[in-house]
Amino acid sequence: MKVHLSLLFAAVAGCGGSSGGGSVQFTASGEVLALGGYAFPPANAMDPAFSDGWEVHFSKFIAVFDKVTLSENPDTSPTDQSRTGKLVAEIDGPWAIDLHKGGPLMGKGGSDEQAYPIQMIVNQNKNGNAAFDPTARYAFGFDSVPATAAAMKINIDANDSDYAEMVQKGWNVLYVGTATWKGTQGGNSCTQTGGADGMTALGSLPTTVNFRFGFATPTTYVNCQNPDNDPAKGLNGEDHERGVQILQNQQAIVQVTFHTDHPFWESFTHDTPAHFDQLAAAAKKQSDGSYLVTLDDVKGVNYTAFVAPNGKPLPWHACQPGYTPPDSAPQMHFDSLNIPFNPTGDPASAMRDYDDYMAYDQSTQGHLNSDGLCFVQRHYPSPQ
Repeated sequence: MKVHLSLLFAAVAGCGGSSGGGSVQFTASGEVLALGGYAFPPANAMDPAFSDGWEVHFSKFIAVFDKVTLSENPDTSPTDQSRTGKLVAEIDGPWAIDLHKGGPLMGKGGSDEQAYPIQMIVNQNKNGNAAFDPTARYAFGFDSVPATAAAMKINIDANDSDYAEMVQKGWNVLYVGTATWKGTQGGNSCTQTGGADGMTALGSLPTTVNFRFGFATPTTYVNCQNPDNDPAKGLNGEDHERGVQILQNQQAIVQVTFHTDHPFWESFTHDTPAHFDQLAAAAKKQSDGSYLVTLDDVKGVNYTAFVAPNGKPLPWHACQPGYTPPDSAPQMHFDSLNIPFNPTGDPASAMRDYDDYMAYDQSTQGHLNSDGLCFVQRHYPSPQ
């Protein structure tokens, strides 16, 4: 079933309310990139883009989340973001939402972004229904959870076949879309490493690729930083102050945010450049002549030495002005930092292939109010 908009603004049943207390309206957004995707070349030099010249658009970006929480004392430990005080409020779903469809509210990232209202909470429903303290900040968290048939479907049809597959396979996030190589459009030029062999390797890639990435990466996002608190300084070098301030007689808008670019990063370092050549190299030709890549196609792929369809080393490909490869090695390779690559290793301590790598980066995509980083607790076999 679909949840009607009028119901989404209703307070949680049984929460009651305290006279003069502030309230919280929880919303969800995939930001402008979930709506319109990644143009190439980008309209503005500072707009996010795939550095190797691919234009990426989504037809669906479905996320399932649950247990939105507020807890006391987000500053419990300056050096351990995972630690908070006691839980004081919680709303439970789970909710399933296609963030590509946007919503009626302005997103936290600005006027070109959209958010969808999820639910309101008016007091500390896990702490005797006390009013929120306007002098305190509350730690914010939420869970990304496997899809279920019983989840509240915000803007998803009851008979949606993609969601049915998410339920069947235990996916919590699903990307569906198309990537088209447009690196030389608009008079743009590209360079590549590897000389003539590099050019030949790139020439073996398809130029239009459909993608379908279903992630089974249940994750809890804990004690998120909050850009709305700026210009307050974050603890111990963090980008923003932690927690949500709920003022007396006012409503705080708190946005669960899912970033779309994380699975495409070249490193486990946050916010590194995104690429698609390595996924085009793994795409399989379909019976109708189109190309499709799924996570099954990157199982067993060595992300430390990508290979083109013609068997040659896949080179670094620079089509975005200002992009340079991370080092002098000519073969495209991604960096899992201090987590080792070991094809036969324990998934709890190593990255076995590019499938593991994509899942690890994707699992960091949950944020608060656009860019607020959270402590990430993974609930699938993975290094923590």
